[in-house]
Amino acid sequence: MARPDLDVSPQGVIGRLHRLGAALTEELTVVYREHGLGEGDFDVLATLRRAGEPFERTPTELAEHTMVTTGAMTKRIDRLVGRGLATRRASDTDGRGRVVALTPEGRRLIDVAFEAHLRNEERLLGGLSAPERAQLEALLTKWAAQLPARD
Repeated sequence: MARPDLDVSPQGVIGRLHRLGAALTEELTVVYREHGLGEGDFDVLATLRRAGEPFERTPTELAEHTMVTTGAMTKRIDRLVGRGLATRRASDTDGRGRVVALTPEGRRLIDVAFEAHLRNEERLLGGLSAPERAQLEALLTKWAAQLPARD
């Protein structure tokens, strides 16, 4: 039903972003799966790799950096430890705390998977020039800063 009294222009932006988000997720997860990883597994391994030597973080830090609940993080860590890609040990500074670290196999895998991920992202952005990418990033950053914070 047509509603000439309403401005429906936001639907053009939101609808395209919604479809684009779904398409990007599918395109990104293909690369993760090629390396035997799920999206959450990739996220945790990449976060540990970015931590630098000795490539470790607490489960709480991992949850904060990957924006998931601590319960979801526990499941991800269990899966990665079970596969030999990460270890979990007692903290040296907090008797009750735990530390999660990359194993050599986890580091090797995330290094290879991350390189493939970056090539994939470059492919996905291939239709945009460098100035267009910068403009899009700036607009999305501005918009995201205006949205309500989500925990």
